[in-house]
Formats: sequence, C-alpha cells, structure tokens
Amino acid sequence: PCGTEGGAQDAVPPGAAFVAAASYRGPGNDDARSNKELPILLWWSGSLFPHFPGDTERIDCPRGSCLVTRSRRVARHRRTKALIFYGTDFRAYEAPLPRLPHQTWALFHEESPMNNYVLSHSPGIRLFNYTATFRRESDYPLTLQWLPGTGYLRAPAVPLAEKDAWRRKGYGPVLYMQSHCDVPSDRDRYVRELMKYIQVDSYGKCLHNRELPSERLRDTSTATTEDSEFMTFIARYKFHLALENAICDDYMTEKLWRPMHLGAVPVYRGSPAVRDWMPNNLSIILVDDFDSPQELAKYLDFLDKNGEEYLKYLEYKNVGGIKNQFLLESLEKREWGVNDMTLPNYLNGFECFICDKENTRVKEEREHKKSRGKIPAPRPHIAQFKHMGCPMPTPGFGRVEDLSEGDSWKEMWLQDYWQSLDQGEALTAMIHRNESHQGRFWDYMHEIFLKRTRQH
Repeated sequence: PCGTEGGAQDAVPPGAAFVAAASYRGPGNDDARSNKELPILLWWSGSLFPHFPGDTERIDCPRGSCLVTRSRRVARHRRTKALIFYGTDFRAYEAPLPRLPHQTWALFHEESPMNNYVLSHSPGIRLFNYTATFRRESDYPLTLQWLPGTGYLRAPAVPLAEKDAWRRKGYGPVLYMQSHCDVPSDRDRYVRELMKYIQVDSYGKCLHNRELPSERLRDTSTATTEDSEFMTFIARYKFHLALENAICDDYMTEKLWRPMHLGAVPVYRGSPAVRDWMPNNLSIILVDDFDSPQELAKYLDFLDKNGEEYLKYLEYKNVGGIKNQFLLESLEKREWGVNDMTLPNYLNGFECFICDKENTRVKEEREHKKSRGKIPAPRPHIAQFKHMGCPMPTPGFGRVEDLSEGDSWKEMWLQDYWQSLDQGEALTAMIHRNESHQGRFWDYMHEIFLKRTRQH
C-alpha cells in the first residue's frame, strides 16, 4: 500500500479518496487529463484544506489541473508532487521523514512570526521550496491580506468636534485595546511607560484601566467581528496604539488598517518598512521616530490640542488623497481578494500557484528524460531567508541588559527564538542524512546543543 516505507507506488491505492473525485474540464484551462494522471498536492495541515465537502478535489488552474487532498494516505505516492504546510502548525519534530526527492515542500504562513520562529531562521525557511508569507519577497506575497481595498481606507472619519466633545467627557486621547499580553514585541512594557506621560484608555486585559460602556461591547467576539457598535465606539478616539505582537518587515495586521479605516491615527510599531505601504507621507505616527515614550506623549499632546495639525493625518481620506503609487499598484496587481466574491481567496490562489509550478516541473522532467540528459533537469527552487527572516525580539522599552534575571519576557521569547534556530538545523541535518525516524529529532537537538556549548 501507498504510505509504507518501501517508497512510492505507481498504482493508485484501493479506496484512496482521490479516485472518487469526478473528472471534468475546468474553465481555467484545456487540461484533458483524467484525475488518475494529474499531479497530487497534499495539504499536510489538513485543517486548512480549502475545499468542501470532500477530502479531495480537482482544481483547474491557469496552466493545468491538479488533484488536491488532505488524505495523508497518499503522502508517499509517486504522483504526490507537493506537500503544503501551514506555518503555525509546522513542527520540526513532526515533519514527514524521510523527505522524498520527487516532492517539493510549500509553506503558507500569513500569521505572526511569533507563531513559529523556526521560519525566521535560514535553516528553517530553506526547508521549503515555495512560500506564501506576509513578506513582499515571498513567492506568493500576502502582505496586504488585511486591506480589502482603497475604499476601506477612504471611509469617513468621526468629525473632530465630536472627538473633542468626547475628550471633554474625560476620555483620553489615546486608545489601547489588547488582550494578548505576553508577546515578543513586548508592547505592554512600552505602553506602561507611555501611560506616565499621557492618558491612555486601556480596555483589554493588558494594562486594563477602563471598562467598556456596555456588556455587549465587553464580549470579545464583538471586537473581533468588526461589530458596528464597537467600531462606532472606538472611532471616537483620536489615536489608537497599533502595536503588532511581533516585529518583522511587512508584517502588518488589522491593528494598523482598522484605525485607518475608522479615521483614528495609528501610533504604530511593527513592520520597520511600514512607510512603503502608507497612503501618503502623513498618515501614521511611528513609535520608533521618538527617542522615548515621553517624547511621543509630548507630540500626541500637541496634536490633541491643535486640530488643524491633527487633521493633516487624515488627508488621505479626501478625494485623490491616496498618493502612494506602490500601494495602489500592489492592490491592483494582487490576484486574490479580501472579502471579494469575484476573486479567489489567497488559499485557493496559492494552491493554484503550486499546481502550476508542479505541472511545469513535471513537463521539464519529462523533457529532460526524453532528451537523455541533453536538456538539463529543472533546478529546485529554494526559499530564501528574506521570505520570512524576522529579527530577534527586543524589549519594548529599555535594553535587554537592564532586564532583571527572572523577567518572564526575556525567559520566554529570547529562548524560543534561539531554540527555534536549533530546531531548523536539527531537521535539516536529519533530511541530509535521509533519516526516516522522527523520534531521533531530540538526539539531533542534543547534538547541536552540545556543539554550541563547546563553541562557547
């Protein structure tokens, strides 16, 4: 049967899920092959498998068709050409071994780098051939996954007079809404310091100092579903602290785009390259532009008291206010949509991207064989460090040397970051040695640990 250690079989295993998928010619191409002839893509992270209702579907992509499945019974089949992993679920100690030479590994990871720091190190990301990540350099970039389009940015802001009236009722100029507290960006440490110099209304679990006005708004699902009552409430604030949970180029989430949609100025720390994506030169305030939380507080206080200066940060909402051609072109060029039924979602889009790559590879391998080596074999495409490559976490405020010995952030995130490097190296070594037993992973980890200790 397919799936034994004896290597791939040509015959389709009896009862395999993909036999049942009816063959048809899709609108996307003129691929006349039957399902039994198509390359198979296996979603190793089955929970993300984007098709319903079956476990297996035929997909018709621009350059050809594939069978896509989440049934691991086909993992060692000769026609299974690619394994697709979801970054948050990928664990080096659970990776399918031995790695088969006829299969590519594809990575889909649009979530925070904190979910899996293995992918932020070269040995980890280079395990994959193709990537879809938030970084613009990845093979299938998901950078603007939280931005539906320019219309979202142009939504009208609450009038300044209403925001000022809100201030007179005792509300602060700055909103903080965070319930995920211990994160690599260490944002709470920064906000705690900022609170010494300016009023910050904090409604989430982290640094909580104010209650939301109704029970309904306190329901966490209200906040995550962009409930209109909740959005109306937070839109009255002049500034939103938009601090990502981890720092990495192009990692930008709804924490940035939602306040811009609402017309509250984001006070942002996250992607160091965020300015590349902004609608104009004056739409957000960058924490890292200020020498200290005290300096930032001084500037926010100035804008709070000077309406004319404050409103300059909302000019992108006016007709013709979005001046950044790179942003406009990136939105225009992306082939997937956000909440747009006329376009594929990015999961299906990436799947077709891989299908097309594998059909091309199959064709090139066939030509190489037919020419008896005169035509070179296709060279494997390997993911690069910059497809993820996130930096080591640093304290939200102050220097790492000044943190106390038992500091929980230091113990958790610095250790996680560097241990992830060892995990990537261990799995790489196992693949190079053609290991087939996952259980040996911890022996390899121990070997790397001993080598490191000897070096130091």
